[in-house]
Amino acid sequence: PLMPLSPQEHGLDFQRLLDASAYKERFRQDMIRWGEEKRRADPGFFCRAAVEGAMQPVWVVSDTRRLSDVEWFRDVYGDVVQTVRVVATEETRKRRNWVFVSGVDDAESECGLDQGVAFDWVITNDGDELALGEQLETILQSLHRSL
Repeated sequence: PLMPLSPQEHGLDFQRLLDASAYKERFRQDMIRWGEEKRRADPGFFCRAAVEGAMQPVWVVSDTRRLSDVEWFRDVYGDVVQTVRVVATEETRKRRNWVFVSGVDDAESECGLDQGVAFDWVITNDGDELALGEQLETILQSLHRSL
């Protein structure tokens, strides 16, 4: 078996890990294992890395995966944290070439926020660009009012 890994530590092609390729899938479970080990040792490891050096009045931290991530941001930044969940139907996800993989898609890294978080915003992204734009505009207007 491969050792738990990160792109930086093991010379992987970072761009190819961002897409839905077989390349990413070959390393996915090892990346998840590596991330879990880092989180066990330090639950705020990835959260601190996400905000390191950020100076803007509004930050978008994309792709948080676990309740502990949301709790870390709320503990550190309080009421200014706004959570956004993006959803798509299973049919839409399949059209985008998603295929359920047992042991991966039912792991905490994929469904750790399915329960336990009261999201401030829920965005539906099923391919309707106009509807998506309207939803995002509502969030942007709210953010501008709070600045």
